[in-house]
Amino acid sequence: MMEKLSIQTNFPLGKDELAKIKAKAMRRGIWFKMLTRAERAQMDLTMKIVKRIRSFILAKVVSSIVKKLLDAMESKVAHLTREVGHALAQKLSRIAKKWGNRSADQWAVDSDFIQYLTISYMNTPALFRT
Repeated sequence: MMEKLSIQTNFPLGKDELAKIKAKAMRRGIWFKMLTRAERAQMDLTMKIVKRIRSFILAKVVSSIVKKLLDAMESKVAHLTREVGHALAQKLSRIAKKWGNRSADQWAVDSDFIQYLTISYMNTPALFRT
């Protein structure tokens, strides 16, 4: 069972989950690129000594390191979906709504449409992007 810091931050804070994140980061070559020596040492010591994190201060430190790793491991499509796809879907939805399309409200929350817009954006040459 994964331990949670709070409702706001949902990072796994158990020894096993931290080890899985470290292994994944090492496979992707991010462990040494993204983390400082002190951060790597903090993670290694935490995994070696603590079975489950109970200290709020340690949980804050470890969760910031985990967030850094998870952000670095996020795929390009997922990142662009969050940054570009949602905004494009909302903009197109508003335009279609002004033109009288009643179902256009659903476009802004349709995950398939958002992914389509994201992939289209990725394949559009930089010269033509707005």
